[in-house]
Amino acid sequence: MGKAADLSEFDRGQIVMTQRLGTSITETALLVGCSRSAVVSIHAKWINDGDTSSRRQGVGRPRVIKEKGRRRLSRLVKQNRRQTVAQLTAQYKAGPSASVSEHTVQRTLLDMGLCSRRPTRVPLLTKRHRQLRLQWVREHRDWTMDEWKIVAWSDESRFLIHHVDGRVRVRRLPGEQLLPSCSTSHTQAGGGGIMLWGTFSWAFLGPVFVLEQTMKAANYLNIIADQLHPYMAFVVPTGNGIFQKDNAPCRKARIVLEWFEEHTDEFHLMSWPPNSPDLNPMEHIWDVMERRLRAQTPPCPNISTLRDRCLDIWYNLSPVMYQKLVASMPTRVAAVLKVKGGATRY
Repeated sequence: MGKAADLSEFDRGQIVMTQRLGTSITETALLVGCSRSAVVSIHAKWINDGDTSSRRQGVGRPRVIKEKGRRRLSRLVKQNRRQTVAQLTAQYKAGPSASVSEHTVQRTLLDMGLCSRRPTRVPLLTKRHRQLRLQWVREHRDWTMDEWKIVAWSDESRFLIHHVDGRVRVRRLPGEQLLPSCSTSHTQAGGGGIMLWGTFSWAFLGPVFVLEQTMKAANYLNIIADQLHPYMAFVVPTGNGIFQKDNAPCRKARIVLEWFEEHTDEFHLMSWPPNSPDLNPMEHIWDVMERRLRAQTPPCPNISTLRDRCLDIWYNLSPVMYQKLVASMPTRVAAVLKVKGGATRY
C-alpha cells in the first residue's frame, strides 16, 4: 500500500473529498490505493493546516545572504557592472552585513540571474550622432512599406580565410589549454581575405562585387557606374528609386558625389545618419553569410575558394529573408526613437 509521501496531489485531494463525504477510512484507502495511516495523516493535515502538501518548509542550511543583502548586492553590481566577484565581495564585506566568501557571492549572483557576460558591442555614438540619428528616424517614422520597398540598401564587408570567433568557448581542465581540441589556430591578418560590396531591395537581390583591397573612391565609382546604375534602372525604371549608402570617406569623395548629381533624374540618394549600422538591414545579410561560410567544411584553403563560397552564398540567399529585413525598417526606426537616438539591439 502507498505511503503518504508517495501520493500525488490528486490522490491527496481524493482522500480529503471522500472523508468529507463521510466515506470510511478503509473504503478511502482501498479507493486511492494507500494505507489507512496515510488516509488519517493526510486528512488530519488538511484539517489542521488547510493544505495536503508533503513538502517540508525550511529544509537545508539558511542563506547567508538574505533578501536585504541580495538587494544590496544588486545595487553594488549596478554601480559598476565591470567589477569582478572578488571586488564585489570586498565591497559587500565592507558594509554591515555578515562576512561572506567569494563563492557565496558568485552563487548568489547566479541565483539572481546576474551572470557574467561579454559586453555588447555597439557603435560609438557622440551627442551629435544621437541628434542626427534621432532627426533621421523622425523624418522616416511615417514611411509606408511601399516607400521602404523602393530603397536599394548597400554596404561592404570583409571576409577572412581564417576567422577567429571570440564567442566560441571550450570546456577543459587545468593544463589542457594547448590540446588541439581546446585551442584554435590563427594567422596574422586572418591569412588574407576579400572585400564584398553588395546591394539589395525588397524585390530583387542586387549584384555583389569582389575586391581584394581596401575600397577607395575610384573603386567605388566603378562599382556604382557598372553595377548599381543598371540595377537601379531594372528595379525602379520609373526613376523614383532611392539608394542608401553610408558616410564612409570613399562614398563622399568629390568624383562620387558628382556622379550621383548627374543621375538624380534616375534615382535619389537617401540621407544617412552617422554610425548607424543598426538601421541598415544589409548588416544582417553579412552576418548570415559569415555564419554560413564558417559552417562549411573544410575551411577555405585560399582566396579563390573564399571568393567562390561567398558568391555562392550570396546568390542563394532567400528572398523571404531579405524581404523580412526590409519589413523590419518601421520597427528599427521605432527602436531608435525609443532610445532617443541611442544604440539598439539591431
